[in-house]
Amino acid sequence: MKRLILCTLLLGAIGAVSAQQLRLPLRVSNPSARARQYVPVVVALGEIDALDFDVRSAYVEEEPQPDSLPNRGGQGRGCLPCQLDDMDGDGVADELVLLLDMEAAQERWLTVVLSAQPSPQSGGAGGELGLVYADMMLADKKGKLPLITALEAPGSSYVYSDLYHHGPAFESELVAYRIYFDHRQNIDIYGKRRRALELPDTHFYTTAEQLAEGYGNDVLWAGSSIACGTLKLWDGAAPADWRAVDKRMERIVSSGPLRTVVEVADIGVLDGNTISTYYILYGGHRDVEVVVHSRLPLSAESLCTGVQKVNPSTARWLLDEQRGIAASWGCDYPEQSSQANKELFPPESVGMAVYVPENSRGRAVDEPLNVLFTLRGESELRYYISFCADKEEENGYHSADEWFDSLPTWVEEIECKLKVKSEK
Repeated sequence: MKRLILCTLLLGAIGAVSAQQLRLPLRVSNPSARARQYVPVVVALGEIDALDFDVRSAYVEEEPQPDSLPNRGGQGRGCLPCQLDDMDGDGVADELVLLLDMEAAQERWLTVVLSAQPSPQSGGAGGELGLVYADMMLADKKGKLPLITALEAPGSSYVYSDLYHHGPAFESELVAYRIYFDHRQNIDIYGKRRRALELPDTHFYTTAEQLAEGYGNDVLWAGSSIACGTLKLWDGAAPADWRAVDKRMERIVSSGPLRTVVEVADIGVLDGNTISTYYILYGGHRDVEVVVHSRLPLSAESLCTGVQKVNPSTARWLLDEQRGIAASWGCDYPEQSSQANKELFPPESVGMAVYVPENSRGRAVDEPLNVLFTLRGESELRYYISFCADKEEENGYHSADEWFDSLPTWVEEIECKLKVKSEK
């Protein structure tokens, strides 16, 4: 897999007395007994007490680990990939992101250099492809598909068809997702045969020629279901769409190179509330972290999420209330709008899953079309989405048993965070 080294030597800045700069030594530990790849480390810049300037570029070095310590992990000084993200859109970086490969019980010693000096290669906006990709584009009459980064519209406006692939789309080399810009806000999925970034070529709409070349395609027909981990309102008995909103907004916060972040905001919902949802996909991952922020305290069980039963008459599903896992495996036509599309895209087998941590988990609900959880929490909720396509030719899952058996390990990986300590 291609890796993009995105850290820039800040010439004339490192060690310079006049530059606004902060060096932050970090010790990163893997508490797991297993080796792990692409493990996220997110440094919240606002929580660094000594930081008194706006960060405009970053540089991360790996330091040799002291000989006196066991579990030597450092391989000498080197440059590591990093990314700066402006999460709230105010023009100031809020988070520094790393992806680390860690041996079992390994410690790594890093030095993060934060600077007020700009660098054209630092940050998380666009440019050369890295481990992930995201785009959002207009479906203009001339077919030029101009890229945009955000769209806000009144709740009464229908702009679904004015956006190519109907909203933001984002991918890692394993999987791709898109989020509809309408009252459904469904999360649709794109399965791949091979590990590659494909959306720059297919834009989620794979042609017959591209299929013959081995490209993937949209593998789900959501219909009136909850699709794959969609956040829905809960009306007390069933999932409900986001119809009664003053405005809705969707934007690409970051398009890489290490992670993509997409925000969906529903403004003027639930008696004047604003609910902002962030969908975060890291390089090397098939799963998406979903973080929900509510401006006003949420009442109990006002939201829900889950996965659909693909072709309910033959689907298999799992609803583990104790672990917080809702999952399904099924096979159906991913395109049902015409007979021609059915012939071009035959039935696909896919597995989908949602994990809801205990502090965000409400009740488990088994419906005719979905398996889901209601969500609880006053101002912040968090859950995780994942899926696989049977068509995957490398490191995939090809049966309901394989898929369901993999999910406890997935949850364990989510909960086993790297330990990050500032070494002053």
